[in-house]
Amino acid sequence: MTARLCRPAALVFVLAALAACGAPPPGAQTSMSSSNVPPEYQARQDGDTLVPAVPASLLSARNRRQWVKYDGPEPVGTIVVDPYARLLYHIKEPGLAMRFGVAVGKEGRGFKGNAVIRRKEEYPSWTPTKNMVRQDPELYGPLAGGLPGGLDNPLGARALYLYRGGKDTYYRIHGTMDPASIGKATSAGCIRLFNQDIIDMYDEMDLGAQVKVRSREESLAMEGPMVELHTGYLVSATDTAAIEADQAAWEAGQIPDLAVAEAEQHAASVEMAEARERQLQGLN
Repeated sequence: MTARLCRPAALVFVLAALAACGAPPPGAQTSMSSSNVPPEYQARQDGDTLVPAVPASLLSARNRRQWVKYDGPEPVGTIVVDPYARLLYHIKEPGLAMRFGVAVGKEGRGFKGNAVIRRKEEYPSWTPTKNMVRQDPELYGPLAGGLPGGLDNPLGARALYLYRGGKDTYYRIHGTMDPASIGKATSAGCIRLFNQDIIDMYDEMDLGAQVKVRSREESLAMEGPMVELHTGYLVSATDTAAIEADQAAWEAGQIPDLAVAEAEQHAASVEMAEARERQLQGLN
C-alpha cells in the first residue's frame, strides 16, 4: 500500500554523498570503530534484501538504541515519540524503556497526543502528494507516479501507520535511506529511525499498540531544554562543553554551512530523481 504524506528531505536521492559529507553527531569521536559496531547495527539479511551496517561514526550515545530509566506516566508497551528532543521510547517494563534516536521532519512536528498503530508495512511504497509536486515540481514531478518499496525508498525498510478515532493521521514511524539524518531535523518526513531499529521495532509491535507524541511543553518537562548545534544535532542545554566546541569549530570554518549544502544537495537530488524516473520507465 502507498504512504503519501511523509515525504523525504531533498537529500534522500544522494545517499552516498550524504554519507560522505555529513558531520558526525556529538560524541562521535568516542563511538565505536567500524570493526566494533554493535551486533544490532551490523549488516543483516532481511529476506532478499541486505541491509547495510550503520556507519560507526553515526552511532553516538544519543543516536543508538539503549536501555534507559523512564519515569513518564505512559503504560508498558507504549511508544513515546518526542519530536522536539528527537527521541523515541518503547516502554518495556515499569520504569524502563528502550530509547532510540530519530530524525524528525516537518510533518513529524505537526501532530501531538495519542494514536494507535493500525497498519504496518514491510518495504512500503511511497508517492509524493499533489501539494509536494506543486511546491517542488523539479524534485517531485519526476516521482509523481510513486516509488516501489526498497532501501532506496524514503520510508526505508518498515513503516508503522498511526490512526486516531479510526482515521489515518498520516503520521508514520519509519525507516530511512539516509542514516546520516538520524538525530537531525529534516525538511520533510515524519519520524525516521535507522533501518535496523525500525525492523526490530516492527517485529515487536502488534496492531493496536498505543503511541504518545509529546507536545513541546511535555518535551521540556521530561527532557529539559535542548540546543541545536551548527552540525544539526541536539544536545542538552546543560552540555556546555559540546556547545562551546561546536561554536569553536563553526568559527574555525570546520562545519559546512547547512543552507549551502542543502541547496547543492537539492540540485543533485533533482538530477537523481530524473534518473530514477527514466529507470522506472525503462529508458536507461
